[in-house]
Amino acid sequence: MLLTIGAFALVLGVLIFVHEAGHFIAAKAVGIQVLRFSLGFGKPMLSFRRGETEYCISALPLGGYVKMAGLEDEGMAGEIEGGKSAVPVDPARAFDKKGLPARIVVIVAGVTMNFLLAVAIFSVLAGTVGELRVDTTQVDTVRTAGLPPEIATALGTLRRGDRIAAVNGVAVRYWEDLGQALLRASFPVHLDLGDGRGAVVLTAARPTDSLRLAIFGSFDPLISPVIDVVESGTPADRAGLVPGDRVLRVNGDSMVSWAQFTRIVRGHANDSLHLDLLRRGETRAVRVVPILHQVQAPGSDTASMAGYLGILPLLPETHQRFGVVAAMQEGWRQSVDAAKGIFVFVGHLASGQGSVRDLGGPIAIASISGKAARAGVEMLVEFIAALSVNLAVLNLLPIPILDGGQLVFLLAEGIRRRPLSLDLRLRLTRVGFVFIILLMTFVIGNDVLRYVFHR
Repeated sequence: MLLTIGAFALVLGVLIFVHEAGHFIAAKAVGIQVLRFSLGFGKPMLSFRRGETEYCISALPLGGYVKMAGLEDEGMAGEIEGGKSAVPVDPARAFDKKGLPARIVVIVAGVTMNFLLAVAIFSVLAGTVGELRVDTTQVDTVRTAGLPPEIATALGTLRRGDRIAAVNGVAVRYWEDLGQALLRASFPVHLDLGDGRGAVVLTAARPTDSLRLAIFGSFDPLISPVIDVVESGTPADRAGLVPGDRVLRVNGDSMVSWAQFTRIVRGHANDSLHLDLLRRGETRAVRVVPILHQVQAPGSDTASMAGYLGILPLLPETHQRFGVVAAMQEGWRQSVDAAKGIFVFVGHLASGQGSVRDLGGPIAIASISGKAARAGVEMLVEFIAALSVNLAVLNLLPIPILDGGQLVFLLAEGIRRRPLSLDLRLRLTRVGFVFIILLMTFVIGNDVLRYVFHR
């Protein structure tokens, strides 16, 4: 518990400090008077003053703020930002006295710093620890349903065990390399196979990014049927399966890959399966009954009800380390991919394809922080990077009181050639504040149901 609380405080403290430091540095750079820099909202608990700025840690630790001249009485300042500053305001250095470009820079500086923090963390990890990669490009199953006929026909010639050595002449070693090469490939796509198997050529009348993604999603990597993780309380756990077990046969049929074994399990919910296992050099016979459970469909983000044992495979993983330039490129790519994923998730929520039950709040963040800390420093800083991207993207949503809402106010000013009235900004900000409070209440309720009642 203490580790979880400490990790949660560290994660939030770093992210809030970096975000507010962005606003603070930008405001100082363009000559805006900064009255207060606070980690947390409400009444300051610890504070000191240096020059014209008061630095403090406040009572409510779920955020932070930079109080600037000209905005000290705007929005929720009087209610949640600790009241007025003791330093007199210099009207000439007020926020609204600066040009529109300067104010936009100040508003977006917080999310920019959060994004750059993620880039920096991912880059350092890529150059030191390295990125975990699945060390194979051998193909197991190829699902051609839904693909254009000409592509389905070409991919249908692939056999289990075929190794894709290059995409359009670019060598690929890891499964992740194969995915990136396919997503960047121009058509026709040449999949060069190893061991003298020649090449598979994919043509498309209308090549799109979604088609490239569908092609990669149609592949399963060839992974041996060896168990790495057995979840507690699952059918596999109750049957006595343990990490390291290799599945030799299911109901007498030989197993050569994890995908083959998984298909049988998913198709036999509530059926008794006879497994022959190899455990520490000895063959063992085990009976197990998969339960009907929601599982992710192969090659898809959707879930369906199917047979489930509660096990994970032993992946042929290795760490790929990058040079300085390549590490920075990898850090940028991971950060951009994480941001794209958040936009997709928000889009799915807006369109009804996603569930609001997937939203997490402070309890979820604390729980994941604790798990990451127990897994080691690498996992904790990687979680900080991922959460920093989340904070950057979500803060850009056009909700008054968030940076995105303030940015909308400034863009409206640029279009209208005059600012929105203070009264309108105050009313919209109050609406935004109420929305955020309701949203926080909802996600905390989600957290309680998920982590306390396990629903």
